[in-house]
This record gives sequence, C-alpha cells and structure tokens, in this order.
Amino acid sequence: MRMQWMHLLLVSAVFNSVEISIPQTKGIDSSLMRKAMAGDAQAQYHVGQANIQAKTPDFRQAAMWYQKAADQGLANAQYELGVLFQSGKGVEQDFAKASAWYRKAADQGLAGAQLNLGLLFDHGDGVPQDDAKAAGWYRKAALQGLPEAQYNLGTLYERGIGVPQDYAQAADLYRKAADKGNASAQFNLALLYDNGNGLPQDYAQAAAWYTKAAEQSMPRAQFNLGSMYAGGQGVAVNFAEAYFWLDLAANAWSGARQQDAGSARDTVATRLTPADLSDAQERAKKWLAERQK
Repeated sequence: MRMQWMHLLLVSAVFNSVEISIPQTKGIDSSLMRKAMAGDAQAQYHVGQANIQAKTPDFRQAAMWYQKAADQGLANAQYELGVLFQSGKGVEQDFAKASAWYRKAADQGLAGAQLNLGLLFDHGDGVPQDDAKAAGWYRKAALQGLPEAQYNLGTLYERGIGVPQDYAQAADLYRKAADKGNASAQFNLALLYDNGNGLPQDYAQAAAWYTKAAEQSMPRAQFNLGSMYAGGQGVAVNFAEAYFWLDLAANAWSGARQQDAGSARDTVATRLTPADLSDAQERAKKWLAERQK
C-alpha cells in the first residue's frame, strides 16, 4: 500500500474586549468611519477588515471594530474575531473565546466558522476534544460546499473516527473536494483507487488523481506518481517521467523520505540514456525554479 496523507486544513481569517481610543485610520474612507462610529455593524466590520488589510496591519484596531460588530450579531465579524482569538493577533490568544465566537457565527450558518469550530473539537482546543462534534460541524460546512470541510470529514469516515468507517462515503467527500482543487483530497482519492478501498481498484484513476495533486507540489503524490511511471501501473512505463516526479519529491523532502525518493530516482536514472537523463534533470530544475519565484 502506498503512503497515505491526511491532515486537517484550517480556513484562515483570525480579542480582548478592552476599549481603546478610536483614531482616524489612514486609508479608510471618512464616510465609512462615520458610519462605523455611529454604530453601523457592517461599517464596523469593514473598518476592521481595512485594518487587517492595511500595508501595516493593526490587529488591535481590527479586533476592537470586529468586537463592536460581533456584539451586534454580525456573523462575519464574529468569525473574524474568533480567528484573532485563535491566532493571538491583536489580542491574547484564547481558544475558549475563539470557540465561543465561532459558535455564534456557526449557528448563523457561516461555513468557515463551522469548519473552524470543527477543528477546535477535533484537536480539543478551547473545548473538550470530541470527534463526533467535530464531524458534525465539518458536515454542516461540507454541505455548504466548503472543500476543506469535505476533506476533513472524508478523513474521519476513512478512519472511522467520530463516525462509522465508510470508505465509500470518504471517497464521495474526497471527490467533491478534489473537484474543487483540494490537493490533499486529490491525493487521498488517488489512494482509495490505488488500494481499492471504497472504490474498485483502478490504477489509471489513481495515477490521474496523483497527477493533479503532484502538480500542486505535494511530494507524496509526486513520489507515488513517479513510482507508477517506473512500474507501469495505470500509465505506460516512462522512466524519464518517473525520474522527473521522483526528483521533485526528493527535493521537497528531508531525512529518511528524501533518501527513499533519492534512491528510487537514482535507480530509475540507470534506465535512461545520458540525453534523456539530462532532459529530465533540466525539466525538474525548471519546474522548481518556476515555483520558487
């Protein structure tokens, strides 16, 4: 069985309720600021966003304005305030407060808050660790089409954590996220095809999904894809292509994995002519250089 890759993804966007002075923030439209100071929740939220997006972000000011809008029930502000508490930017890090604000936004149906609340239950940050509750919140966000939630819920179904183990359900969720470009879901879907878990074993489908994840710079997908090209599983034997993907994996990894990828690459190199080997090496160098710009 090839190596499996599972990790949980966090939707980004991240207070102390201490009041501070309200300066005129440079770059914020004066009419927007007047509305915010007059108590308009949407304006307060946008002033908070402007402070985050400024050339030099002011997280304390952002937290203050998000707090004002969040206290009025604005879900987006509740979510952003939760992220600030979770990250400790502009406020003292407090996972319990983060979870409380995420819950308010999640109860209003905000998918990102549902995902992040699921993550807190998954890890036991600010709330008691609870796999079933994590799955429940992931499901709510997944039903709204959030690929990170679809992927996370898929991993729980694959492993039987918080939900009954169900490879077919995992495959369905991975496919939904994979179709939206989620590289981890693409890789895990490839593994299900590769190993015949929840899906008929299909090396061609496995290779196709490994390719999508490999093209997004996932080294495990690159390694598995290179191995398939070397062995002719799901694709025609192509040692130059095998060398290319194995070399990328070796360059991305360190330690034992780098040694494994390098050894496989060097074995493949013995099957190439000097000209083909040179071409594969140059192609890998060009690929890496383009992504390091």
